[in-house]
Amino acid sequence: MHFLLKIGSTLLFTAVLITGCNSSPSSSSSESPSPSPIAASPSPSATAAPESPQPIQEEAPLISAQGMGAAQLGITLGELKQQLGQDTEFLVKAPFIVDFDAIAVRKGGETQYYILYLAGQSFADQDVIQGVFTDNPKFRTAEGVGAGTTLQDAAQAYGQATLSYNTGNESREYARFERQPATNISFATGNGSTSTAGIYGSPVSEYNETENYRAEATIQSVLVVCLTDACAPPSP
Repeated sequence: MHFLLKIGSTLLFTAVLITGCNSSPSSSSSESPSPSPIAASPSPSATAAPESPQPIQEEAPLISAQGMGAAQLGITLGELKQQLGQDTEFLVKAPFIVDFDAIAVRKGGETQYYILYLAGQSFADQDVIQGVFTDNPKFRTAEGVGAGTTLQDAAQAYGQATLSYNTGNESREYARFERQPATNISFATGNGSTSTAGIYGSPVSEYNETENYRAEATIQSVLVVCLTDACAPPSP
């Protein structure tokens, strides 16, 4: 199985930092304990209360056709950063995989997921997220399937698994299911050049497919990509 990313050629990341500072009005000191009408505080109705900053909500680790956690397809990097807050790191990983570089999104020293973009390009705050990859087992579909899930358990949720790899696509091995949760979600299980989850016949051809797999085989990573105009960036 191969995947398609409708990613523009000029994508860049820029950090967005949102800071707020509320200063309290200083009160004047007086030697006399007597109250003074001039020093009286204004009526509460005359002064608007300072606006409290909105708390950053905890990211729900859900994988769906729309994205992963807060990283939803079609939003910009800047919007993602605003949602995640200043305690989140965004680190460039280049190269990441063939044809793609990535931004690792990290919290508490742990990588949550990677935002993919074309290798050799850059990614900016205004650019649109079109591919999200994770090997973090915390992120799972609504049925509880994610990195680290055994294929046997995934098949309980989605039906019969079919594994395949293509030597023309770096021999990346993927599993698709009888009731695949979405066409733009890919479950990676291995690599035909090194170790596969599937058990294939011989000889190996360019495209290889099987419904037989090792009992201990697991999903290694999950990829969600943009396949529609709804999440594609506007044409220049």
